[in-house]
Amino acid sequence: MDRGSPESFDRMGTLGIEEECYVVDEFGRPTSGTDELVYEHDPPEILEGRLDHELFKCVIETQTPLIERPERASDVVREIREALVSHAAEHGFAIAAAGLHPLARWRELEHAEKPRYQSQLDRIRYPQHRNTTAGVHVHVGVDDADKAVWIANELRWYVPIILALSANSPFWNGYDTGLASARAKIFEGLPNTGMPTYFEDFDAFDRFERRMVEHGSIDDRGELWFDVRPHTGHGTVEIRTPDGQADPEIIDAFVEYSYALVRDLGDRYDDGESGTADSLRRELLDENKWRAIRDGHDATFIDRTGDGAIDLERIVESECERLGVDGIRSVFDRESGASKQRRILDRDGPDALCSSLRLDT
Repeated sequence: MDRGSPESFDRMGTLGIEEECYVVDEFGRPTSGTDELVYEHDPPEILEGRLDHELFKCVIETQTPLIERPERASDVVREIREALVSHAAEHGFAIAAAGLHPLARWRELEHAEKPRYQSQLDRIRYPQHRNTTAGVHVHVGVDDADKAVWIANELRWYVPIILALSANSPFWNGYDTGLASARAKIFEGLPNTGMPTYFEDFDAFDRFERRMVEHGSIDDRGELWFDVRPHTGHGTVEIRTPDGQADPEIIDAFVEYSYALVRDLGDRYDDGESGTADSLRRELLDENKWRAIRDGHDATFIDRTGDGAIDLERIVESECERLGVDGIRSVFDRESGASKQRRILDRDGPDALCSSLRLDT
C-alpha cells in the first residue's frame, strides 16, 4: 500500500516542477517513443531518475530535482527541457507541449504496458483509454501536515484563475471543442479528479486517502488526481491545474504565482487566520472552474462572497499587487494559448500548428 506520512511535511518553500510533454515525429505528430527514451537508452545525467512515461507512449514526464531556492526554478526548468529535447533528438524524436496535442487521436495511439497503467485501464475503462492529456504540476514544500491541508483548502478558489491563464487546449481528437481548455474537461472524466472537497485537517485527509486504497478505489495515493492536493509522500502542496506549455516563460509565471500563494497562505495559517475555505460552496468553485475551461482569458468568476462577479483581468491586477508577482500579468497580456492555436491553424494550417508546439522552436 503506497501511503504517505505527516512526517514528510518538514520543509517550507522548496519547489519541484513536473511537466508532461508529447513525443512527436519529424512532422510534429504524436508517436510512440517513451519506451526508447525512458527504458532503452540512458538519459542525460540531469534526467536520471527524473524521466518517466504516462498512460500513452507518446506522453513523457520530467521532474526537476528538489529546488531549495525559488530564484533557481527558471534555470532548472530550462536545463531539464534542454536535456529532454537533446535526448529525444538523439534518437529521432522531438518534444512538444500543450494541454492536448491538437492532432492526437487516442484510438490510433499506443498505451503504455506498465502494470500500473494497465490496471488503470482495466478499472477506469473508457475515460482512461482516451486520456491523452498533458499538464504541469507545481510542488511547494510545507512544514506541517495540518498547514498543508489548510493551504490546499484555500487554494481551491485560485485553481480556476490558474487554469484560465494557462488554457492551451482548444482541440480534442482533431476538432475544435469551442473550449479554451478541453484538457481539463477530458481529465475530469476520470474518477478522483477536479475540485476537491474541504478537509478539516490532515487526519481527515489521511482517513479519506486510506479508505480509498483499502476499498480498491485507487491502487495508491498517487491516483488522487485532484486539481490541488497535499502530497503526503513529498510533503508538499501540489497544484496540478495548468495545461502543458511550450513557452518556458509561462511555466515560470505559474511557478512564481504558486510559490507566492503557498507562502502567503502559510504565513496566514501561522498567524492563526481561520480561512474561508469551509464557507465556499463546492458548486460555486466548480462553476468558476467551468468558466475557466470554457472562456480562458475571457473568463469572469463568481467572487469569494458568492454575491458578485470579477473578471480575470481584475483578479490578475489584484494578485500581482497583493503578492508582489508579475509573471501572471505578462501571461494575461499576451495572446492566450487557445487563441494562438486557433489563429495558427486558421492562417497557416496543421503543420504550422504542430511546429508551434515544439519545445525547441
